[in-house]
Amino acid sequence: MSEYKYKIGITQGDTNGIGWEVIIKALSHPSMVELFTPVVYGAKHIAEFYARGLEDIEPLHFNICNSAAEARKGKINLVECGAKDIRIEAGCATEESAKQALDALERASADLVAGDLAAVVTAPINKESMQKVGFGFTGHTEYFASKAEGEPMMIMCSDVLRVALQTVHIPVDKVAESLSAEKITASLVALRQTLKQDFGVVEPRIAVLSLNPHAGDGGLLGSEEEQIIRPAVQEAANQGVLAFGPMAADGLFASGGYAKYDAILAMYHDQGLAPFKALSPDGVNFTAGLNIVRTSPDHGTAFDIAGKNLADAQSMRNAIYEAIDIVRRRSDYKFWSRNPLEHFEREKGRDVSMKDLQAAEGN
Repeated sequence: MSEYKYKIGITQGDTNGIGWEVIIKALSHPSMVELFTPVVYGAKHIAEFYARGLEDIEPLHFNICNSAAEARKGKINLVECGAKDIRIEAGCATEESAKQALDALERASADLVAGDLAAVVTAPINKESMQKVGFGFTGHTEYFASKAEGEPMMIMCSDVLRVALQTVHIPVDKVAESLSAEKITASLVALRQTLKQDFGVVEPRIAVLSLNPHAGDGGLLGSEEEQIIRPAVQEAANQGVLAFGPMAADGLFASGGYAKYDAILAMYHDQGLAPFKALSPDGVNFTAGLNIVRTSPDHGTAFDIAGKNLADAQSMRNAIYEAIDIVRRRSDYKFWSRNPLEHFEREKGRDVSMKDLQAAEGN
């Protein structure tokens, strides 16, 4: 198994952003193709355009293929996507660049769902431009949820901390009405499972953030903590989850208390992402809860520096590394948690001998 190289898809993202720059920089080291088999979804002429602006980086040599099924080990494979005559306008949000991003995303997700890829790493898109070309989703998280099985959960992860979101891409004034004890309990149960399955945590400890300042101050600043969040934490505990809270976000992060927990469940987007990005500037976005694996860098298109050779590729590298690690951990978890008798046809009341158990363990 150690010699097996997973095929990891990488989408080009918005072609006027920093997507190609961080992809080229991330894949430029020869050791990358020894770690996994890259399958990039994008346009070769756009890659070459951005490569010319990277004086300290050797141009990538692509093996052109029609799909991930044709990808070759030891090569940087490229599935050509989008129009070949597109005008490149680095730093500008255009419908043409969004169409390129959408085509790459659709080709990669099709190969992922078909089982020809182990995971997909997505370069950033411009959500506003994507809506103009018929994307129809508020982000990658919702898009992949429509293509796969399961309930998606957005988790930001790094070596420092992991932050999961109860609500994702919704307006702040809709957050409170979107919360319920049932939904938070379900999220905590799902978060415990992904921490065990995808991150290898034996028994996770999870901190739950409050919605209101000072955790509601006993109802003075809001009732959600006492009526929704605290009952959800208790119910999750009844179901075996080591969940603690609700806790005020400012106190938990400012005191360094987050380090005591394997993950934090935030109630809304910026409550979780603002401190995460401050503490982990090279973190990774992982779409958990699905039967497929998708990660991405934790930054956007960065139009302000696109085409200027200023983008840091570390978050893209980390997204690739995390995708590989999650695929491996998930496979290991499935193996070690399997039912040792699942291959036996058992009749009602049949006794199982030690010989049966030993034979099952040897499979």
